[in-house]
Amino acid sequence: MKLRLMIALSLLLVLVTGFAAMSADWAPVPGHIMTKWAKQVSPTNALPEYPRMQMVRKDWINLNGLWDLAIARKDDSQPSQFDKKILVPYPVESTLSGVAYQVQPSDRVWYKRTFEIPKSWNGKKVLLNFGAIDWEAVVYVNGKQVGKHTGGYDPFTCDITDALKPSGSQEIVLSVWDPTDSDGGRQPHGKQVLHPGGIMYTGTTGIWRTAWLEPVPKSYIASYHAVPDIDKQQLVIKVNAQGASGKAAVKVQAMDDGKVVSTASGKPGQDIVLAVKNPKLWSPDKPFLYDMKITLSDGKSTDSITGYFGMRKSSIVKDENGINRLGLNNKVLFQYGPLDQGFWPDGVYTAPTDEALRSDIETMKKLGCNMMRKHVKVEPDRLYYWADKLGLVIWQDMPAGGNGSDADKANFESELTRMMDYLQNHPSIVMWIVFNEGWGQYDTPRLVDMVKKRDPSRLVNNASGWSDTGCGDVIDMHNYPGPGMPATEPDRVAVLGEFGGIGRPVKDHDWKEQGSWGYVSFDEEKAATDKYVDLLTHMLPLIGKGLSAAVYTQTSDCEVEVNGMMTYDREVIKFDPTRAAEAAAKLYQPQPGMKVVVPCGEQGARIAWRYTIEKPADDWMAVGFDDSSWKEGNAAFGTIRPGTKWETADIWIRRAFELTSVPARPYLEIFHDEDAEVYINGQLATKLGGWNGSYESIELSPEAAKLLKTGKNTFAIHCHQTSGGQCIDCGISEEAEKK
Repeated sequence: MKLRLMIALSLLLVLVTGFAAMSADWAPVPGHIMTKWAKQVSPTNALPEYPRMQMVRKDWINLNGLWDLAIARKDDSQPSQFDKKILVPYPVESTLSGVAYQVQPSDRVWYKRTFEIPKSWNGKKVLLNFGAIDWEAVVYVNGKQVGKHTGGYDPFTCDITDALKPSGSQEIVLSVWDPTDSDGGRQPHGKQVLHPGGIMYTGTTGIWRTAWLEPVPKSYIASYHAVPDIDKQQLVIKVNAQGASGKAAVKVQAMDDGKVVSTASGKPGQDIVLAVKNPKLWSPDKPFLYDMKITLSDGKSTDSITGYFGMRKSSIVKDENGINRLGLNNKVLFQYGPLDQGFWPDGVYTAPTDEALRSDIETMKKLGCNMMRKHVKVEPDRLYYWADKLGLVIWQDMPAGGNGSDADKANFESELTRMMDYLQNHPSIVMWIVFNEGWGQYDTPRLVDMVKKRDPSRLVNNASGWSDTGCGDVIDMHNYPGPGMPATEPDRVAVLGEFGGIGRPVKDHDWKEQGSWGYVSFDEEKAATDKYVDLLTHMLPLIGKGLSAAVYTQTSDCEVEVNGMMTYDREVIKFDPTRAAEAAAKLYQPQPGMKVVVPCGEQGARIAWRYTIEKPADDWMAVGFDDSSWKEGNAAFGTIRPGTKWETADIWIRRAFELTSVPARPYLEIFHDEDAEVYINGQLATKLGGWNGSYESIELSPEAAKLLKTGKNTFAIHCHQTSGGQCIDCGISEEAEKK
């Protein structure tokens, strides 16, 4: 009877968990929600796909699976006992690792496993590749140190040939130390913290991307750099070869549907120009990719890899009104999509499966997005492969760090250049973002110049939000819930780097039942969708004024943040997908420009208003009200914009203006922080609740528009403030005639 009960319980466990294979040495650690893909994960099925799709070799061994693990004190030597098992490549802190231990800066994590080299690899070099290890790693093979690496986001390779035994079992030992955000978070770590909460999340330690072995000949292709030029109809490629002699030669072939369409030859380390006549261009709508084969010949040694490339151009173009816009392939492309944190409830930094990575991009496309801002994290190569293949433009952030000392800054710059080298060949990436919101910001113009010189084929965003230094290709503001836009400039493009943040908790799909939050919150799908559509609708006149891109916060919920388009487990899309896609589609349509009718402080004009901070008479908004005893000041009023300081709870402002004609479709150009009542010619035109964070174009209702008249008019506005920054200013614009 007892045996039958045990068997029944075992079967029940398998049915409940649904995992592909359970192991006596591994099981997911319970305690948090998981994605549906976690069920496919097992020690024999941990991210089995080839990890580097632009540089594929047929012969390789995947080292993902169960490794031995020990956690010791940071300064201790290698432990004699490895008393745990970990499922690589899931980080130590993750559920899917089978460990779920919060590594401390005082810890050192040790990995160990054995492997065997196939006889067919005899006589070849053997490379040990790690997709990423966070943060400092020392690698030993058969007791010999074969490599040391610092940096949590870039891949690295160890030539282990000389450390291998002639035959039989070989041993890898790996020592890892990760300070995360301790000591000011000096190294780049993005949003990883030791004490998660708010907008900061669980840290990642150790191996978190695929580890693998591959054989190569004496002279082999280590990397390459390919730059498309659609104007000259060519691809310029430079191949980096290791161990090559002066006689080595490189051949590059481009294929379309299996047919060779172009061939070029040259030397390693030199530019090779591959003609691509009448190129099929890559874009989100038509993400065409050419296949590519690179062959290195050096005497008897021959190495070849396969990959792909896309022909596309990222640049600034001017629209018909002379406004700078983001361009793709010499045409204006409004770019819209989510801020993507890249965290998972079961894998932390590591997606449970390749299908999960692909699914996020497919969902963004389904919701009408054509872009994703990869936020202070660098992903595995296969995420960018799916963006290339499925058609999604990417803005790539550099992960933030503290950058307090000269050594920290030198490390930041090293990791920045390595990130660029790692991702340089992906056509989906169109912009580098050096800093986010001033986090660790320093020497911005110099770094922007460094990035621009290293990669002139892409645009550079000096700082997304907050600390703009006037350099780079875009001026980027953050505005919650928004939308909003920075003023247009003669040399840069105006973009909205973050907005939105609509929160909607979904029972049984939240990280925590209590303590979740969003910038604005709703309980039901319809209410959340209504707000989302409203935000995108309010963006349309901003696009007419010159807004060229917008980034919605965010792809999915992330731990206690519930402001994702999806829940953290990716089970629920929080908006009506059809309505969301329809609203997004309007962003890509040409929008009429906006013409100033009554200027406000946004246009840089010194606009005088009468104002008081003492409660006035009840008829203060009337046309004939005597405001001569009120003070006079220039807009804007508050603490955010230049103009007149206002720091009390309430302010009342009045202003007369002239109209030579009444606009057909008038918009208020208004910055209100917080609640505002706007009167036109003594009558209430609109009441605006909350705050908008920057100037916003709000179309007047037909009834309010009728309050305007030719000749003299009067604005009267009351603004009430509760906390935080404050501002009030207002003008009028109308849609300009389309050229």
